[in-house]
Amino acid sequence: MTRHEITADIRLEAGGLLKDARIVFHTSGELRGKVIWICHALTANSNPEDWWPEMVGPGKPIDTEKDTVVCVNMLGSAYGSEGPARENPSTGKPWLLSFPDLTIRDTVSALTVVRKHLGIDRIDLLIGASSGGFHAIEWAITEPDVFGRCLFLCTAPRISPYLGATVEAQRMALEADPTFREERSIHGGENGLKCARAQALISYRSFKGYGLTQSEEETDTLFAKRVASYERYQGEKLVRRGFDAYSYWSLCNALDSHNTGRGRGGVCKALGRIKADVTVVAVESDTIFPPSEGREWVKYIRGARLVQISSNFGHDGFLLETAKLAALIMA
Repeated sequence: MTRHEITADIRLEAGGLLKDARIVFHTSGELRGKVIWICHALTANSNPEDWWPEMVGPGKPIDTEKDTVVCVNMLGSAYGSEGPARENPSTGKPWLLSFPDLTIRDTVSALTVVRKHLGIDRIDLLIGASSGGFHAIEWAITEPDVFGRCLFLCTAPRISPYLGATVEAQRMALEADPTFREERSIHGGENGLKCARAQALISYRSFKGYGLTQSEEETDTLFAKRVASYERYQGEKLVRRGFDAYSYWSLCNALDSHNTGRGRGGVCKALGRIKADVTVVAVESDTIFPPSEGREWVKYIRGARLVQISSNFGHDGFLLETAKLAALIMA
């Protein structure tokens, strides 16, 4: 996929204007076939071939040679779009904690900007997973006539208290690193970010999944350390990928804003605006977005269905159970 960038003025829901905001996105090339639009999750980027290689690419279920595939890097991210790591034009230095508050709807505004820039009037399939699903659901409500099908994976129309609690714990980890508030450079809060990432991973996986992948060998080891090493590795891996604590902070704050019912008479009425053919996918072992939650809200979308898939890997099942998801995408 090919990387592009444009700039646009984004009027922010919390107030103010993000002027000449950079928006980075990837496309599979010229418009052809069906238009498939992917909304990425929290720390992913706009190239789904990087983070969903079994699903996206030439000859894959989402075929980049056959169809038009688009993915936009969300605002606030560390991977190119306007965010805390970018330069504040008024100071010539990175925004860091002075970056304005973003909401899910602000990134949806950016998605619409890119759609119009590409001259796309109809999106055949919109896919959003996890926090990317927040954007996808919000967008399907905001522009209901644009979408043919929607696939909402491991997500919800409003942030739950449980998810809000996990997000706050991760922010606390960032703040526990004294270099985070010092804002001396973009590298501030790196140790806090490693801890936040390790915390998040626990909620992304499951008891059984950790048991299958991180159990100690059958030896007389005095202290079990394998899973501890894994947790530290995951935190360090995110930092090595170029993610920064300030972008993570901004994205976590944006999650708190997710409420499709705000200003629309509640979530149920908001979901009733969706016109697309919707499939909601829940993973049975997902503790962040359990199937029981999906069953409660899917009934408010006309004609929508809920598909529950099995996985040992909790919330991350949307990344790992590619064969099961491919069947749904190609249906």
